[in-house]
Amino acid sequence: MSDAKTLPAAPRDWAEREIGGVAEIRDTAHPRRNSPVWELVRPDGCRFFLKVSRTARSYERETLALRHAVPALGAGRAPQLRASSAEHLALLTTAVPGRPVRELALTAAQEYEAHRQGGLLLARLHAAGDLTGRRRAEAEGALCSVTQDADRRLEEAGDRLTEAERALVRTLTEQLRWVGPLPLGFIHGDARPRHLLWSGRAAWVGFERSRFAPVVQDFVTLACGVWADRPRLRTACLSGYGRELTPQELHVLKCLAGLDAVSALARGDEHDDPPLAAGGRRTLHRLMTGVFV
Repeated sequence: MSDAKTLPAAPRDWAEREIGGVAEIRDTAHPRRNSPVWELVRPDGCRFFLKVSRTARSYERETLALRHAVPALGAGRAPQLRASSAEHLALLTTAVPGRPVRELALTAAQEYEAHRQGGLLLARLHAAGDLTGRRRAEAEGALCSVTQDADRRLEEAGDRLTEAERALVRTLTEQLRWVGPLPLGFIHGDARPRHLLWSGRAAWVGFERSRFAPVVQDFVTLACGVWADRPRLRTACLSGYGRELTPQELHVLKCLAGLDAVSALARGDEHDDPPLAAGGRRTLHRLMTGVFV
C-alpha cells in the first residue's frame, strides 16, 4: 500500500477496517481548507474520501448534513456517508463522479447547465431536513450571529480597509439587525465553484459548513465571486433554483457581501492567496460604487 505521510495512523486504520483495505492514499485537501481530506483507493479500484475535521462542530455539522439532508439531492449528486467516527472526528464517504467546474474547460452551454443544475440541487437541499424546534431557532438567529462576529472580522482586516470602507461595512452590518422574516432552510454553507462537480450531471461536495439558516446565505460566495464576472451564471443558477431572490434577500445579500469581502482581505494575506484578497477588494469596490446587485 502506498502511504500519505500526513494521514494519521488512527483514522487510517479505522478507515481501512471500514472499507476492507486500501491500496493507495492521495492527499486531496485544498491548501486553505481547515479539514484535511484524502482519497482512498481499494485494491479493487473503488474510491472513497476520508475527511478529518479540525473541530467537533465541523464534524457534527457535516455528519448531520450527510445523514439527514444531503440524500435529498439524489444518487450521484453528493457524497454518501459510508461511516463516521466521533473519536477521530472522521467521515468516510463515497466518491462522486466529476471534477470541480472551475477546473474544467467547459463550453458556454455546458457551464450554464452545470450552474443551472447546481441551483436545482441547492433548492432541494434548502428544503431538506427538519426545520423545527431548536433548528428553526438556529436559522432565525443566524443573521444575529453574523452581526456579533462583525467586529472581529473588521479588526482582522486592520488597515487593509479605508475609513470609508469600514464605515460602509459597519452600516451594512447594522442593517442586518432590522431584517424581517426570510426564507429559511438547510444551506450548503460554502457553495462555490470548487465544490460544484460536473460529469454531465452536477453534484455538490464539501458540507462541513452546512446548517439551518436564511437560504440567501448560500448565494453570498457566488455573488462575490463568479456571478460578478459572469452574470449569465447567476441567471443559470437561479433558473435551476426555481425563483429569483426577493428584494429583502437581495438587500441581505449586499449586507453579507461586505463582511465576506472583509474576511477575504484578511484571509488572502494570511494564507498568501492574492486572488482571494483581490476578490475581497473587488467586492468592496462594487459596494462602494453602488453596482453590487
